Amino acid sequence: MKVNSLLPLLWSAVLALATPAWSWAQAQPQAGAKPATAKATFAGGCFWCMEEAFEKVPGVIAAVSGYMGGQAANPTYEQVSAGRTGHAEVVQVEYDPAKVSYEKLLEAFWRNIDPTQKNAQFCDYGSQYRSGIFYHNDEQKRLAESSRAALQKNKPFKGEIVTEITKSSQFYPAEEYHQDYYLKNPKSYKFYKSGCGREARLKQLWG
Repeated sequence: MKVNSLLPLLWSAVLALATPAWSWAQAQPQAGAKPATAKATFAGGCFWCMEEAFEKVPGVIAAVSGYMGGQAANPTYEQVSAGRTGHAEVVQVEYDPAKVSYEKLLEAFWRNIDPTQKNAQFCDYGSQYRSGIFYHNDEQKRLAESSRAALQKNKPFKGEIVTEITKSSQFYPAEEYHQDYYLKNPKSYKFYKSGCGREARLKQLWG
């Protein structure tokens, strides 16, 4: 048999041996690939305080201060804090669903706000400080509404729950000096948090 006539047979054998190995390799996770994460967005008054609260929850990767729910594009802190854009101060939470559930994030949210204040939180007044849950999909909406209904039925305090549940919209990260403010400026942060009566009111609400 001529050598040339052997080449197709040899090539077929090589492909047969190589293909399963290639398929197996393709099916394996890539080295260094990041685990799947999810996003959740909450408004609870001052985003400095909400950032601190969520970054202490195991399974949360990061909490970014920002703005959501308004009309103006690329709002600044000066515009939002003056109540001119319709945005609320929010934190957008990136979390690992394998380590913390959305239900747990909802629990952390409720325990760090006053859900009875309309267009305000503690000493901060205006719609920019309203409390709210901005859902990113139908499942988050269902869980948020269920959570609010359960709280309304079993709340340990008096007063109507006025926290909004709204579809998420464009998120605008706040200026860099706002990010991790509680870590960068611990003294002024603690002074603000105490002076605003946040901890005292949360203790009164939740025990």
